[in-house]
Amino acid sequence: MGQGLSCRIRDDHGLFTAVQFGDLEIVETVLNRDPSLVKQTTVYDRHSALHIAAANGQIEMVSMLLENPSVNPDCLNRHKQTPLMLAAMHGKITCVEKLIQAGANILMFDSLNGRTCLHYAAYYGNSDCLQMIVSSARTSHVAVSWGFSRFVNIRDGKGATPLHLAARQRRPECVHILLDSGALVCASTGGYGLPGSTPLHLAARGGSMDCIRELLAWGADRLNRDASGRIPYAIALKHKNGACAALLNPSSAEPLVWPSPLKFISELNQDAKALLEQALMEVNREREKTILKGTGYSMPSPSHSDATATDDNISEASDSQLCCICFDQLCAIEVQDCGHQMCAQCTLALCCHNKPNPTTASLTAPICPFCRSNIARLTVVKVKVNTADQELDLYSSPKQRKSRKSQNLSEGSSSFRGLSFGKVVGRSSGRVSLDNECIDKP
Repeated sequence: MGQGLSCRIRDDHGLFTAVQFGDLEIVETVLNRDPSLVKQTTVYDRHSALHIAAANGQIEMVSMLLENPSVNPDCLNRHKQTPLMLAAMHGKITCVEKLIQAGANILMFDSLNGRTCLHYAAYYGNSDCLQMIVSSARTSHVAVSWGFSRFVNIRDGKGATPLHLAARQRRPECVHILLDSGALVCASTGGYGLPGSTPLHLAARGGSMDCIRELLAWGADRLNRDASGRIPYAIALKHKNGACAALLNPSSAEPLVWPSPLKFISELNQDAKALLEQALMEVNREREKTILKGTGYSMPSPSHSDATATDDNISEASDSQLCCICFDQLCAIEVQDCGHQMCAQCTLALCCHNKPNPTTASLTAPICPFCRSNIARLTVVKVKVNTADQELDLYSSPKQRKSRKSQNLSEGSSSFRGLSFGKVVGRSSGRVSLDNECIDKP
Protein backbone atom coordinates (compact mmCIF):
# COMPACT_ATOMS: atom_id res chain seq x y z
CA MET A 1 0.00 0.00 0.00
CA GLY A 2 2.81 2.35 0.87
CA GLN A 3 4.43 1.77 -2.50
CA GLY A 4 1.18 2.44 -4.30
CA LEU A 5 0.70 5.72 -2.49
CA SER A 6 4.25 6.78 -3.20
CA CYS A 7 3.75 6.05 -6.88
CA ARG A 8 0.58 8.18 -7.08
CA ILE A 9 1.00 11.33 -9.12
CA ARG A 10 -0.60 14.59 -8.06
CA ASP A 11 -2.01 16.66 -10.88
CA ASP A 12 -4.05 19.28 -9.09
CA HIS A 13 -3.43 21.84 -11.82
CA GLY A 14 -4.38 19.48 -14.69
CA LEU A 15 -1.15 20.12 -16.60
CA PHE A 16 -0.02 16.49 -17.00
CA THR A 17 -3.49 15.36 -18.05
CA ALA A 18 -3.63 18.02 -20.75
CA VAL A 19 -0.10 17.21 -21.93
CA GLN A 20 -0.88 13.51 -22.16
CA PHE A 21 -3.95 14.07 -24.34
CA GLY A 22 -2.47 16.94 -26.34
CA ASP A 23 -4.81 19.69 -25.15
CA LEU A 24 -2.79 22.73 -26.14
CA GLU A 25 -5.37 25.25 -25.00
CA ILE A 26 -5.47 23.97 -21.43
CA VAL A 27 -1.67 23.74 -21.23
CA GLU A 28 -1.27 27.32 -22.44
CA THR A 29 -3.87 28.51 -19.94
CA VAL A 30 -2.21 26.68 -17.03
CA LEU A 31 1.28 27.91 -17.93
CA ASN A 32 0.14 31.48 -18.47
CA ARG A 33 -1.39 31.42 -15.00
CA ASP A 34 1.74 29.89 -13.42
CA PRO A 35 4.82 29.69 -15.70
CA SER A 36 6.82 27.86 -13.03
CA LEU A 37 4.66 24.74 -13.54
CA VAL A 38 6.58 23.96 -16.74
CA LYS A 39 9.41 22.76 -14.49
CA GLN A 40 7.13 20.63 -12.30
CA THR A 41 7.58 16.86 -12.43
CA THR A 42 5.58 13.85 -11.32
CA VAL A 43 6.11 12.77 -7.74
CA TYR A 44 7.70 9.34 -8.07
CA ASP A 45 9.34 9.00 -11.47
CA ARG A 46 10.05 12.73 -11.86
CA HIS A 47 8.68 12.85 -15.40
CA SER A 48 8.43 16.35 -16.80
CA ALA A 49 5.72 17.55 -19.15
CA LEU A 50 8.20 17.09 -22.03
CA HIS A 51 8.77 13.45 -21.02
CA ILE A 52 5.01 12.75 -21.09
CA ALA A 53 4.48 14.56 -24.40
CA ALA A 54 7.41 12.81 -26.12
CA ALA A 55 6.46 9.34 -24.87
CA ASN A 56 2.87 9.78 -26.05
CA GLY A 57 3.83 11.16 -29.45
CA GLN A 58 2.23 14.56 -28.91
CA ILE A 59 4.36 16.37 -31.48
CA GLU A 60 2.48 19.69 -31.26
CA MET A 61 2.82 19.64 -27.50
CA VAL A 62 6.53 18.82 -27.77
CA SER A 63 7.03 21.72 -30.19
CA MET A 64 5.19 24.13 -27.92
CA LEU A 65 7.14 23.08 -24.83
CA LEU A 66 10.48 23.34 -26.62
CA GLU A 67 9.71 26.94 -27.54
CA ASN A 68 9.77 27.76 -23.85
CA PRO A 69 13.32 28.82 -22.91
CA SER A 70 12.86 27.27 -19.46
CA VAL A 71 12.43 23.77 -20.94
CA ASN A 72 15.59 21.70 -21.27
CA PRO A 73 15.39 19.12 -24.11
CA ASP A 74 17.72 16.91 -22.05
CA CYS A 75 15.79 17.07 -18.77
CA LEU A 76 16.11 13.90 -16.69
CA ASN A 77 13.56 11.81 -14.83
CA ARG A 78 14.19 9.59 -11.81
CA HIS A 79 16.12 7.05 -13.93
CA LYS A 80 18.06 9.75 -15.81
CA GLN A 81 16.06 9.07 -18.95
CA THR A 82 15.67 11.94 -21.39
CA PRO A 83 12.54 12.69 -23.45
CA LEU A 84 14.50 11.48 -26.49
CA MET A 85 15.02 8.08 -24.86
CA LEU A 86 11.30 7.72 -24.14
CA ALA A 87 10.36 8.81 -27.66
CA ALA A 88 12.80 6.24 -29.11
CA MET A 89 11.47 3.59 -26.73
CA HIS A 90 7.87 4.10 -27.84
CA GLY A 91 8.61 4.60 -31.53
CA LYS A 92 7.49 8.23 -31.80
CA ILE A 93 9.53 9.16 -34.85
CA THR A 94 8.20 12.71 -35.23
CA CYS A 95 9.07 13.48 -31.61
CA VAL A 96 12.52 11.93 -32.03
CA GLU A 97 13.15 14.15 -35.06
CA LYS A 98 11.89 17.27 -33.29
CA LEU A 99 13.97 16.67 -30.17
CA ILE A 100 17.12 16.08 -32.21
CA GLN A 101 16.47 19.27 -34.16
CA ALA A 102 16.09 21.07 -30.82
CA GLY A 103 19.57 19.94 -29.80
CA ALA A 104 18.81 16.89 -27.66
CA ASN A 105 22.01 15.05 -26.79
CA ILE A 106 22.08 11.53 -28.26
CA LEU A 107 25.01 10.64 -25.99
CA MET A 108 23.10 10.77 -22.70
CA PHE A 109 23.13 7.58 -20.58
CA ASP A 110 20.35 6.46 -18.25
CA SER A 111 20.91 5.08 -14.73
CA LEU A 112 18.97 1.83 -15.23
CA ASN A 113 21.33 0.02 -17.58
CA GLY A 114 23.62 2.80 -18.80
CA ARG A 115 21.88 2.97 -22.18
CA THR A 116 21.49 5.70 -24.77
CA CYS A 117 18.60 6.51 -27.08
CA LEU A 118 20.28 4.27 -29.68
CA HIS A 119 20.04 1.30 -27.29
CA TYR A 120 16.37 2.05 -26.64
CA ALA A 121 15.46 2.19 -30.34
CA ALA A 122 17.33 -1.07 -31.04
CA TYR A 123 15.94 -2.93 -28.01
CA TYR A 124 12.31 -2.05 -28.75
CA GLY A 125 12.65 -2.59 -32.50
CA ASN A 126 11.78 0.93 -33.65
CA SER A 127 13.83 0.87 -36.83
CA ASP A 128 12.65 4.27 -38.10
CA CYS A 129 13.77 5.94 -34.87
CA LEU A 130 17.02 3.99 -35.00
CA GLN A 131 17.67 5.19 -38.54
CA MET A 132 16.91 8.78 -37.54
CA ILE A 133 19.36 8.66 -34.63
CA VAL A 134 22.06 7.02 -36.74
CA SER A 135 21.61 9.59 -39.52
CA SER A 136 21.83 12.47 -37.07
CA ALA A 137 25.01 11.03 -35.59
CA ARG A 138 26.70 11.23 -39.00
CA THR A 139 26.24 14.98 -39.22
CA SER A 140 26.32 16.10 -35.58
CA HIS A 141 29.17 16.83 -33.20
CA VAL A 142 29.17 13.13 -32.28
CA ALA A 143 30.98 12.24 -35.49
CA VAL A 144 33.69 14.78 -34.63
CA SER A 145 34.10 14.31 -30.88
CA TRP A 146 33.37 10.60 -30.48
CA GLY A 147 33.57 9.24 -33.98
CA PHE A 148 30.58 7.74 -35.78
CA SER A 149 31.82 4.14 -35.62
CA ARG A 150 32.39 4.40 -31.88
CA PHE A 151 28.87 5.73 -31.36
CA VAL A 152 27.25 2.89 -33.35
CA ASN A 153 29.15 0.39 -31.19
CA ILE A 154 28.51 2.20 -27.90
CA ARG A 155 28.12 -0.17 -24.92
CA ASP A 156 25.65 -0.03 -22.07
CA GLY A 157 26.44 -0.70 -18.42
CA LYS A 158 26.54 -4.46 -19.04
CA GLY A 159 28.75 -4.31 -22.10
CA ALA A 160 26.01 -4.76 -24.70
CA THR A 161 26.04 -2.79 -27.95
CA PRO A 162 22.79 -1.83 -29.73
CA LEU A 163 23.46 -4.75 -32.10
CA HIS A 164 23.51 -7.18 -29.16
CA LEU A 165 20.15 -5.88 -27.96
CA ALA A 166 18.55 -5.98 -31.40
CA ALA A 167 19.75 -9.54 -32.01
CA ARG A 168 18.54 -10.75 -28.60
CA GLN A 169 15.13 -9.12 -29.00
CA ARG A 170 14.54 -10.52 -32.53
CA ARG A 171 14.72 -7.20 -34.38
CA PRO A 172 16.07 -8.05 -37.87
CA GLU A 173 15.40 -4.61 -39.39
CA CYS A 174 17.37 -2.94 -36.60
CA VAL A 175 20.12 -5.54 -36.98
CA HIS A 176 20.38 -4.69 -40.67
CA ILE A 177 20.52 -0.93 -40.09
CA LEU A 178 23.23 -1.29 -37.44
CA LEU A 179 25.35 -3.64 -39.54
CA ASP A 180 25.00 -1.35 -42.53
CA SER A 181 26.16 1.52 -40.31
CA GLY A 182 29.35 -0.22 -39.21
CA ALA A 183 28.32 -2.19 -36.10
CA LEU A 184 30.89 -4.84 -35.15
CA VAL A 185 29.32 -8.18 -35.99
CA CYS A 186 31.56 -10.20 -33.67
CA ALA A 187 31.74 -7.86 -30.65
CA SER A 188 31.45 -9.68 -27.30
CA THR A 189 29.41 -8.59 -24.30
CA GLY A 190 30.44 -8.00 -20.72
CA GLY A 191 27.67 -9.05 -18.35
CA TYR A 192 24.66 -9.00 -20.69
CA GLY A 193 23.28 -12.50 -21.22
CA LEU A 194 26.39 -14.58 -20.72
CA PRO A 195 29.83 -12.91 -20.71
CA GLY A 196 31.61 -13.09 -24.04
CA SER A 197 28.41 -13.51 -26.08
CA THR A 198 28.42 -12.18 -29.65
CA PRO A 199 25.27 -10.96 -31.41
CA LEU A 200 25.12 -14.39 -33.05
CA HIS A 201 25.03 -16.08 -29.63
CA LEU A 202 22.15 -13.86 -28.57
CA ALA A 203 20.26 -14.36 -31.84
CA ALA A 204 20.64 -18.12 -31.40
CA ARG A 205 19.25 -17.79 -27.90
CA GLY A 206 16.29 -15.73 -29.13
CA GLY A 207 15.62 -18.09 -32.03
CA SER A 208 15.33 -15.46 -34.75
CA MET A 209 16.10 -16.91 -38.18
CA ASP A 210 15.99 -13.45 -39.77
CA CYS A 211 18.55 -12.04 -37.32
CA ILE A 212 20.83 -15.05 -37.77
CA ARG A 213 20.52 -14.72 -41.54
CA GLU A 214 21.52 -11.03 -41.40
CA LEU A 215 24.45 -11.66 -39.05
CA LEU A 216 25.83 -14.54 -41.11
CA ALA A 217 25.51 -12.49 -44.30
CA TRP A 218 27.65 -9.78 -42.69
CA GLY A 219 30.43 -12.15 -41.69
CA ALA A 220 29.49 -13.39 -38.20
CA ASP A 221 31.77 -16.27 -37.18
CA ARG A 222 29.92 -19.46 -36.22
CA LEU A 223 32.95 -20.68 -34.27
CA ASN A 224 33.18 -17.77 -31.82
CA ARG A 225 32.91 -18.96 -28.21
CA ASP A 226 31.47 -17.19 -25.21
CA ALA A 227 33.04 -17.17 -21.73
CA SER A 228 31.65 -20.67 -21.11
CA GLY A 229 33.25 -22.01 -24.27
CA ARG A 230 29.99 -22.46 -26.19
CA ILE A 231 29.51 -21.64 -29.86
CA PRO A 232 26.17 -20.24 -31.15
CA TYR A 233 25.22 -23.72 -32.41
CA ALA A 234 25.30 -25.05 -28.84
CA ILE A 235 23.22 -22.10 -27.61
CA ALA A 236 20.54 -22.76 -30.25
CA LEU A 237 20.40 -26.45 -29.31
CA LYS A 238 20.11 -25.63 -25.61
CA HIS A 239 17.12 -23.36 -26.24
CA LYS A 240 15.57 -25.88 -28.67
CA ASN A 241 15.80 -23.64 -31.73
CA GLY A 242 16.39 -26.48 -34.15
CA ALA A 243 16.12 -24.58 -37.44
CA CYS A 244 18.57 -21.95 -36.16
CA ALA A 245 20.92 -24.69 -35.00
CA ALA A 246 20.91 -26.23 -38.49
CA LEU A 247 22.11 -22.94 -40.00
CA LEU A 248 24.67 -22.44 -37.22
CA ASN A 249 26.10 -25.93 -37.44
CA PRO A 250 29.81 -25.49 -38.28
CA SER A 251 29.64 -28.48 -40.59
CA SER A 252 26.98 -26.85 -42.82
CA ALA A 253 27.89 -24.80 -45.88
CA GLU A 254 29.23 -21.29 -45.38
CA PRO A 255 26.82 -18.51 -46.39
CA LEU A 256 27.62 -15.84 -48.94
CA VAL A 257 29.00 -12.80 -47.11
CA TRP A 258 28.42 -9.15 -47.97
CA PRO A 259 31.70 -7.75 -49.39
CA SER A 260 31.79 -4.70 -47.14
CA PRO A 261 35.61 -4.20 -47.16
CA LEU A 262 35.57 -3.37 -50.88
CA LYS A 263 35.60 0.37 -51.55
CA PHE A 264 33.20 0.37 -54.49
CA ILE A 265 30.70 -1.61 -52.40
CA SER A 266 30.73 1.01 -49.64
CA GLU A 267 30.15 3.71 -52.27
CA LEU A 268 27.11 2.04 -53.85
CA ASN A 269 23.99 4.13 -54.29
CA GLN A 270 20.88 2.98 -52.46
CA ASP A 271 19.21 1.33 -55.47
CA ALA A 272 22.25 -0.77 -56.40
CA LYS A 273 22.87 -1.66 -52.77
CA ALA A 274 19.29 -2.82 -52.21
CA LEU A 275 19.44 -4.85 -55.42
CA LEU A 276 22.66 -6.65 -54.45
CA GLU A 277 21.47 -7.24 -50.89
CA GLN A 278 18.31 -8.86 -52.20
CA ALA A 279 20.33 -11.09 -54.52
CA LEU A 280 22.64 -12.09 -51.66
CA MET A 281 19.69 -13.05 -49.46
CA GLU A 282 18.15 -15.07 -52.29
CA VAL A 283 21.37 -17.02 -52.77
CA ASN A 284 21.60 -17.70 -49.04
CA ARG A 285 17.95 -18.79 -48.93
CA GLU A 286 18.71 -21.44 -51.54
CA ARG A 287 21.57 -22.58 -49.33
CA GLU A 288 19.24 -22.69 -46.34
CA LYS A 289 16.75 -24.84 -48.26
CA THR A 290 19.51 -27.35 -48.91
CA ILE A 291 20.59 -27.35 -45.26
CA LEU A 292 17.06 -27.70 -43.88
CA LYS A 293 16.02 -30.26 -46.49
CA GLY A 294 17.53 -33.13 -44.53
CA THR A 295 16.02 -31.97 -41.24
CA GLY A 296 12.50 -31.85 -39.92
CA TYR A 297 12.30 -28.08 -40.29
CA SER A 298 10.71 -26.31 -43.21
CA MET A 299 12.11 -23.21 -44.82
CA PRO A 300 10.18 -20.13 -43.60
CA SER A 301 8.63 -18.00 -46.29
CA PRO A 302 10.43 -14.72 -47.04
CA SER A 303 9.27 -11.76 -45.00
CA HIS A 304 8.97 -9.56 -48.07
CA SER A 305 8.09 -11.64 -51.11
CA ASP A 306 7.48 -10.10 -54.47
CA ALA A 307 8.55 -12.97 -56.68
CA THR A 308 5.38 -13.02 -58.78
CA ALA A 309 5.75 -9.47 -60.01
CA THR A 310 9.41 -10.04 -60.83
CA ASP A 311 8.67 -13.21 -62.79
CA ASP A 312 5.99 -11.42 -64.79
CA ASN A 313 8.40 -8.66 -65.71
CA ILE A 314 11.09 -11.14 -66.73
CA SER A 315 8.73 -12.95 -69.07
CA GLU A 316 7.98 -9.69 -70.89
CA ALA A 317 11.62 -8.68 -71.33
CA SER A 318 13.61 -9.47 -74.40
CA ASP A 319 16.16 -12.32 -74.49
CA SER A 320 18.92 -9.88 -75.41
CA GLN A 321 18.88 -8.58 -71.83
CA LEU A 322 19.88 -11.91 -70.29
CA CYS A 323 23.12 -12.06 -68.34
CA CYS A 324 25.88 -13.38 -70.62
CA ILE A 325 27.55 -15.19 -67.70
CA CYS A 326 24.76 -17.36 -66.29
CA PHE A 327 22.13 -17.00 -69.07
CA ASP A 328 19.54 -17.29 -66.32
CA GLN A 329 18.88 -13.83 -64.90
CA LEU A 330 18.37 -10.47 -66.54
CA CYS A 331 21.18 -7.93 -66.49
CA ALA A 332 20.66 -5.67 -63.51
CA ILE A 333 24.12 -4.25 -62.73
CA GLU A 334 26.39 -2.20 -64.98
CA VAL A 335 30.15 -1.87 -64.43
CA GLN A 336 31.51 1.64 -64.65
CA ASP A 337 33.30 2.84 -66.76
CA CYS A 338 33.46 -0.03 -69.24
CA GLY A 339 29.66 -0.34 -69.42
CA HIS A 340 29.46 -4.15 -69.33
CA GLN A 341 26.36 -5.60 -67.72
CA MET A 342 25.55 -8.71 -65.69
CA CYS A 343 22.95 -9.95 -63.23
CA ALA A 344 23.12 -9.20 -59.52
CA GLN A 345 23.97 -12.76 -58.52
CA CYS A 346 26.93 -12.96 -60.90
CA THR A 347 28.12 -9.59 -59.60
CA LEU A 348 28.06 -10.95 -56.08
CA ALA A 349 29.92 -14.07 -57.18
CA LEU A 350 32.73 -11.82 -58.43
CA CYS A 351 32.79 -9.63 -55.31
CA CYS A 352 32.45 -12.16 -52.49
CA HIS A 353 33.40 -15.56 -53.82
CA ASN A 354 35.53 -16.03 -50.69
CA LYS A 355 34.70 -14.89 -47.18
CA PRO A 356 36.65 -11.68 -46.38
CA ASN A 357 39.71 -12.28 -44.24
CA PRO A 358 39.93 -9.63 -41.47
CA THR A 359 43.71 -10.15 -41.20
CA THR A 360 44.29 -9.17 -44.83
CA ALA A 361 45.72 -5.69 -45.09
CA SER A 362 44.24 -4.93 -48.52
CA LEU A 363 41.78 -6.69 -50.79
CA THR A 364 42.31 -7.03 -54.53
CA ALA A 365 39.48 -5.38 -56.43
CA PRO A 366 37.47 -7.78 -58.62
CA ILE A 367 37.87 -7.46 -62.38
CA CYS A 368 35.24 -7.28 -65.09
CA PRO A 369 34.89 -10.75 -66.67
CA PHE A 370 34.42 -9.21 -70.13
CA CYS A 371 37.25 -6.68 -70.49
CA ARG A 372 39.44 -7.66 -67.48
CA SER A 373 39.52 -4.10 -66.13
CA ASN A 374 39.20 -3.39 -62.42
CA ILE A 375 35.67 -2.84 -61.15
CA ALA A 376 35.62 0.66 -59.64
CA ARG A 377 31.91 1.44 -59.58
CA LEU A 378 28.56 -0.31 -60.04
CA THR A 379 25.23 1.15 -61.11
CA VAL A 380 21.74 -0.19 -61.71
CA VAL A 381 20.66 -1.10 -65.24
CA LYS A 382 17.33 0.29 -66.38
CA VAL A 383 15.53 -2.25 -68.57
CA LYS A 384 12.79 -1.24 -70.97
CA VAL A 385 9.72 -3.43 -70.88
CA ASN A 386 8.21 -4.11 -74.30
CA THR A 387 4.57 -3.63 -73.34
CA ALA A 388 4.89 -0.28 -71.59
CA ASP A 389 8.01 1.15 -73.26
CA GLN A 390 9.16 2.58 -69.98
CA GLU A 391 12.15 2.10 -67.76
CA LEU A 392 11.62 -0.44 -65.00
CA ASP A 393 14.05 -1.78 -62.45
CA LEU A 394 13.33 -5.50 -62.66
CA TYR A 395 15.35 -6.45 -59.65
CA SER A 396 14.60 -3.57 -57.31
CA SER A 397 14.24 -4.59 -53.72
CA PRO A 398 10.69 -5.16 -52.44
CA LYS A 399 11.52 -2.63 -49.75
CA GLN A 400 12.27 -0.08 -52.46
CA ARG A 401 9.06 -0.86 -54.37
CA LYS A 402 6.86 -0.44 -51.32
CA SER A 403 5.81 3.07 -50.50
CA ARG A 404 7.20 4.42 -47.30
CA LYS A 405 5.01 4.14 -44.29
CA SER A 406 3.28 7.41 -43.60
CA GLN A 407 4.17 9.04 -40.34
CA ASN A 408 1.73 8.29 -37.59
CA LEU A 409 -0.21 11.54 -37.35
CA SER A 410 -2.27 10.26 -34.46
CA GLU A 411 0.60 8.98 -32.37
CA GLY A 412 -0.66 10.70 -29.28
CA SER A 413 -4.36 9.90 -29.58
CA SER A 414 -4.48 6.13 -29.19
CA SER A 415 -1.01 4.81 -28.51
CA PHE A 416 -1.18 1.64 -26.47
CA ARG A 417 2.52 2.00 -25.70
CA GLY A 418 2.38 5.62 -24.63
CA LEU A 419 2.93 6.91 -21.16
CA SER A 420 0.23 8.25 -18.88
CA PHE A 421 0.19 9.11 -15.21
CA GLY A 422 -1.68 7.87 -12.19
CA LYS A 423 -3.85 4.79 -12.42
CA VAL A 424 -4.44 2.83 -15.59
CA VAL A 425 -7.97 3.66 -16.70
CA GLY A 426 -8.74 0.22 -18.02
CA ARG A 427 -7.54 -2.66 -20.15
CA SER A 428 -8.81 -1.03 -23.31
CA SER A 429 -7.73 2.49 -22.48
CA GLY A 430 -4.48 2.16 -24.44
CA ARG A 431 -2.37 3.89 -21.79
CA VAL A 432 0.55 2.59 -19.80
CA SER A 433 1.31 4.16 -16.47
CA LEU A 434 4.42 6.25 -16.10
CA ASP A 435 5.10 4.73 -12.72
CA ASN A 436 4.94 1.17 -13.99
CA GLU A 437 7.51 1.57 -16.71
CA CYS A 438 9.21 -1.79 -17.09
CA ILE A 439 12.87 -2.13 -16.28
CA ASP A 440 14.84 -4.25 -18.73
CA LYS A 441 16.21 -7.52 -17.50
CA PRO A 442 18.54 -9.46 -19.76
